[in-house]
Amino acid sequence: MQLSWFGGLSGVRARALVPGSKAIAQGFEDQAFETYFIAHQSTGLKPANKLPADIKGKTFTFGSKGSTSGRLMPEYYIRKEFNAAPEEVFSKVGFSGNHSKTIALVQSGSYMVGAVNFQVWLDEIKEGKIDVKKVSVIWKTPTYPDYQWTIRGDADKIFGDGFTARVTKALLSMTDPALLASFPRKSFVPASNADYQPILDVAKQIKLID
Repeated sequence: MQLSWFGGLSGVRARALVPGSKAIAQGFEDQAFETYFIAHQSTGLKPANKLPADIKGKTFTFGSKGSTSGRLMPEYYIRKEFNAAPEEVFSKVGFSGNHSKTIALVQSGSYMVGAVNFQVWLDEIKEGKIDVKKVSVIWKTPTYPDYQWTIRGDADKIFGDGFTARVTKALLSMTDPALLASFPRKSFVPASNADYQPILDVAKQIKLID
């Protein structure tokens, strides 16, 4: 596989395994991704400007174990705030497997608090899938880069000089609404490996990458 659409963490992992590979484009929205911490209404937790200390001792669910927005970044901020691993902060820690499931589990009260991709939350609000009387956003992380297109470093050698540049141009020039909606993204913008250094640094800090 020469070209892949990766999440922030999966892209960093792939490039670490394949020397010379590089990020060439990201979604317009991926320049400033966020994770929302959400809570069941029974917790009494309210929206705050920093991660609320009162989440300690609650049950908590991440998304999938390899998710940038559903695991990597929320775990980083949990460790930063409490100077402890999630298992030491919460009475129970789970992994829902995906963002929609995280929302459903917190809304039902199966978990008191969870971490979810902001775009999935906004989409499900728009679609009327979320009962805001039962679950709400209590904190939003600072922004970080997420999904991106990554190409192998040997693509030009295999397909000819200038191939990587042509692929990059095709992605950045994409305007077909149906194609963009399939991601979904407003458009694609330039990206580089350096944009994802914060993801790599955090992954190393919390031991997801050696």
